[in-house]
Amino acid sequence: QVQVEESGGGLVQPGGSLSLSCKVAGAIVSDLAMAWYRQAPGKEREFVANMLRGGATSYSNPVRRRFTISRDNAKNTVYLQMNNLNDEDTAVYYCKGVPLSGSGAYWGQGTQVTVSS
Repeated sequence: QVQVEESGGGLVQPGGSLSLSCKVAGAIVSDLAMAWYRQAPGKEREFVANMLRGGATSYSNPVRRRFTISRDNAKNTVYLQMNNLNDEDTAVYYCKGVPLSGSGAYWGQGTQVTVSS
């Protein structure tokens, strides 16, 4: 059984930084396409960033050049480094893993990020 668990959320001031972690259990992280999504209050869940199995990355326009997705195969973990945070980044951040077959996806429970002064 594959499990995905996020951590690292919290309260940060505008302009600050935060790093999220996504630990994968029951699968090899480099065998999965990994992604970060977020959902702000009253809004739909939206794509933030992803990393394909080969390491290629992509980002949504609102976070490009501020967020960085990375992967540590030894720790079976994916990270999301978030810099220059603003109020619009406040959301619950979710990690998602998709196997090679493309059938199904593994979602974590989410971690809250609040940007406020």
